[in-house]
Amino acid sequence: MSNNVEKTLKISTDERGVRTISLGRPDIHNAFDDSVIAELSDAFADADQDTRVRIVVLAAEGKSFSAGANLGWMKRMASYSYEENLSDANALAEMLRRLNFMSKPTIARVQGAAFGGAVGLVACCDMAVASERASFCLSEVKIGLIPATISPYVIAAMGQRASRRYFLTAERFKAQEAKSLGLVSDVVAEEQLDESLEALVSALLGNSPQAVAQAKKLVADVAEREITSELIADTSERIAAIRVSEEGQEGLTAFLEKRQANWIQ
Repeated sequence: MSNNVEKTLKISTDERGVRTISLGRPDIHNAFDDSVIAELSDAFADADQDTRVRIVVLAAEGKSFSAGANLGWMKRMASYSYEENLSDANALAEMLRRLNFMSKPTIARVQGAAFGGAVGLVACCDMAVASERASFCLSEVKIGLIPATISPYVIAAMGQRASRRYFLTAERFKAQEAKSLGLVSDVVAEEQLDESLEALVSALLGNSPQAVAQAKKLVADVAEREITSELIADTSERIAAIRVSEEGQEGLTAFLEKRQANWIQ
């Protein structure tokens, strides 16, 4: 296991290619600002480009997953011009885009409270495991703001109806409610959190890396689209292409020969 500590993030990659990116400021409940956003953006881009990485886990240290925006950052934003605020928002939007559209599968490990923008981080991950004591809050309207940059991802995860409620009320909701809404995949006792995470990691590692990346892209490209002749043709072309790909051929051959595929360690 190799470890690399960057300013506020702790990043490690194990021998299986599982990269863990952890928010490492538990003293301030892992609240983030423009510098942390820049670090996360770089970390997500690096993980996506690194051929050694097969899975990315987004985690946090301490009691809270993340309290959202750092108080000092909010004070600075209050004095920003419109142009400065727009630049700031664009940086956050780009970080979220990189996480959401990463070609590698992503898992959020949510051990505690996730507020504001942190809900966006969870929503951008492909799946999330949460402890029973985790809670969530889209708190922006309480201070006269809106969850704008995270909204495409949160609405996609929770749906319009739930988003209407929680965007408007800023109510805090528990992990089980987050699961029922689709924001998190599994809710377990805190001591079982890593076991639940490992179950997802093991399932992912048993699958073709190329197929996993293409399956993830398939969801993004097909969701909400009308079923037209063009869409049907596109999906046919995708399955034909992957059948004749190197990993597609290996997977089919391994299945027929009743052996493990070469991507299984």
